[in-house]
Amino acid sequence: MSAPVRGVARLLSGAGIAAALLLPPAVPASAAPLQGVPTDGGKGQELPGMPSALDPEGDEVACTPGSPAKAKKQDWSRQRLDLDRLHQHSTGAGVTVALIDTGVDPDAPGLDGRVSAVGPAGDDCVGHGTFLAGLIAGTGGDSPRLAGVAPGAKILALRGTDRRGRASAALVVEALREATEARADVIAVAVALPRQDAALSGAVAEARRAGAVVVAAATPDPPSRGGDEVPPRTYWPAGEPGVLSVGDMLPGGARPDGSLLTAGIDLVAPGAGVVSGGPRGEGHYLGAGASVATAYAAGAAAAVRAAHPDETAGAVTRRLTATAYPADIPQLDPYAAVTTVLGEPVPPAGAERAMEPVTVRDTAGADRATGRATLLVLLGSGGVLAVLWAAFVFSRARARGWRPAGAPGTGTQ
Repeated sequence: MSAPVRGVARLLSGAGIAAALLLPPAVPASAAPLQGVPTDGGKGQELPGMPSALDPEGDEVACTPGSPAKAKKQDWSRQRLDLDRLHQHSTGAGVTVALIDTGVDPDAPGLDGRVSAVGPAGDDCVGHGTFLAGLIAGTGGDSPRLAGVAPGAKILALRGTDRRGRASAALVVEALREATEARADVIAVAVALPRQDAALSGAVAEARRAGAVVVAAATPDPPSRGGDEVPPRTYWPAGEPGVLSVGDMLPGGARPDGSLLTAGIDLVAPGAGVVSGGPRGEGHYLGAGASVATAYAAGAAAAVRAAHPDETAGAVTRRLTATAYPADIPQLDPYAAVTTVLGEPVPPAGAERAMEPVTVRDTAGADRATGRATLLVLLGSGGVLAVLWAAFVFSRARARGWRPAGAPGTGTQ
């Protein structure tokens, strides 16, 4: 390549770089996902798992034994939800959360004096309901960094399962009606049913009319043993209108491998490697699944209700979704839900999202500025190219002694 040609190439490259710097990007960069921490609930710690149900085929019911181990530090889920900062603004004091699961032991560490149980719900053989209650309203006992989302709230324990943890529509309906009659502020349904039931739909509607925020697991917790693949489907009562449907997530925001597939999830929350206590002993367990995420969302709803007591149940639900971390499925952010000032009017509960006002930002000025910048770059680039071409032709003509191309002695015949 001759020296003049190399000069042209260098100048063209410089013009291209200038154009790239002047022109705005066509697509804005997306927000980077939040960074998580390991999912083992406490790196290097050995904690037993908390089952969501006991063996349905056993001849005798063997309750989940007490854990011999205690967590040594705060797990990733509490760090992710920023609970230390949240508790500076709201602890859920004065709010009652009805928890529909396997029951709750009223004497469990960190829950003393704040649990009332209906019927057999005070006997938690499985231990799962007590584990979830700790995530909602536990103080952490002698491990305060393992407190729940709303450690000032009260728990109303209700059974949505039999003693082994098997859920039934009849038990969930009865529990919903009892929660409504007790005027619970938040109702957390930690079980998920595969079929819609007219009585269940009626009980959910009645609870919402009474002003309760209803939060439900988007899916059942996956079975501990492998089996046939379960096709995608809607689970209930999460599929009912106005119910906040909650799924589980890993630290990176994705749903865990093996999670049951469903549509219509409103929020995801930590649901793997989460630490809490149980009904026997003072040790800790690891829990996972959509039920764990539902407990966290219910605790967040309690914190919001305590901080914003004049807001309706629909407004609380909207606040939880509007302030969630943006992702493919919004990720629960209880601190933002409590502290964010929402300027837009809150639509009535059950309003269609399509009816919400949409404000489109006026970009005409920016578009005109971009057009002018583009035109200037193109004109400038064209001028540079014209000057360079004239210089190139001038140098070639001088080299030929100003004789026309192809004339004798020019070397271009």
